[in-house]
Amino acid sequence: MNRRKFISKSALSSLGLAIGTSVLANVTRDSKSNKRQSNNVNYPLVIATWNVPNAVAKARDVILAGAPAIDAVEQGCNVEEEDPSNSSVGYGGLPDRDGHVSLDACIMDDKGNYGAVVFLEEIVNAISVARKVMEKTPHVLLAGEGAKQFAEAQGFKRQNLLTEETKNAWKDWLKKSEYKPIINIENHDTIGMLAMDIRGNLSGGCTTSGLAYKMHGRVGDSPIIGSGLYVDNEIGAATATGVGEEVLKTVGAYLVVELMRQGKTPEQACKEAIGRIMKKQPERRDFQVAYIAVNKKGEVGAFSIHPGFSYTIFQQGKLKNIKPAHWFD
Repeated sequence: MNRRKFISKSALSSLGLAIGTSVLANVTRDSKSNKRQSNNVNYPLVIATWNVPNAVAKARDVILAGAPAIDAVEQGCNVEEEDPSNSSVGYGGLPDRDGHVSLDACIMDDKGNYGAVVFLEEIVNAISVARKVMEKTPHVLLAGEGAKQFAEAQGFKRQNLLTEETKNAWKDWLKKSEYKPIINIENHDTIGMLAMDIRGNLSGGCTTSGLAYKMHGRVGDSPIIGSGLYVDNEIGAATATGVGEEVLKTVGAYLVVELMRQGKTPEQACKEAIGRIMKKQPERRDFQVAYIAVNKKGEVGAFSIHPGFSYTIFQQGKLKNIKPAHWFD
C-alpha cells in the first residue's frame, strides 16, 4: 500500500504540473483533415473507479491523440492489469480459495457493441480479449477454457498470474480459510473506466480478478452488461465497483443510465441506484458498492454506500482524485 500511495501521489503531482487547460485547445479533428476542435469544455474526459492516476493518464493520452474512446478505455485498463502491485486486477490479482487467479472483463463501445470474458485464467489483458470477442466473433461472452483458447488463437500468451506475494497471502489465508470481504480493501483496485473522446462519443470497460478467495468459478458483476457496465451513446454511461452480487441483483449500471434518461444528473442517478440496494436491506452495513457515471453533456457523478471510495478523473485539462458523497454520510 505504501508503494502504491507513493506512485499515485507522484503521478498526480507530475501530471498536475504537466497538464493545463491549454492541452484541450490543441485537440482538433474533422472528416477532411482528420482534425477538429471540440467546442464542449466538458470533454474529452476519462473517469475511473478508485485512485488509478496511471491508468487514467494513459487513457487521457490516447484520446488527446485523437483516438476513439474505446481505445482509451482498453489501453487505460491494461495499465492496471499489468501492474503486479494491484491485487485485484490481472497479473498479481489475489486468487480464489483453491489458489487460481481467474479474471472477468467487459468492454462496450459507442455503437452498443459489447464483448466479455468470464473465468479467464493465465491471460493478463482480459479486457483486450473481451474486445477481441466483440470484434472477431459472432458472440458477446466467452467463458473459462473456451475464452483462454480463443485468446491464444488471437495471439495472447499464457502467463502465471499468481505472484510470490499473492501466493504467500493465499497460503496465509488458508490457515483460517475465513471468507469475509473487507470494505474498500478487496475491491479497491477493480477498475471500471468510462471515456468520452473529442467527438463526444462514449465507451466503457471493466476488468477485475474478483473478490479474493472466492469460490472457484465465481463470477461477479464486472463482465456482465447492464450490471458492472452499461453505455448508451445517446444518454450516458455507468460502471460499478464493490460486491458484485449486490450490483447484479439490481442491474446497477443499466439502472443508472436509465435514470439519467429520465432526467436525473449522473450523481442523482448513482445515488438512486445505491438507494435501491440499501432500501431492500436497510440494516446491512458490511459491504461496499459504488457507481460512477457520465452523461452525454460530459457531466459526471458518483455515489457509494460507505466512505473510502474515490474516483480518478481527467477533465478540462486536469487529472485529480475525488471522494464522492456516500449513503452513510
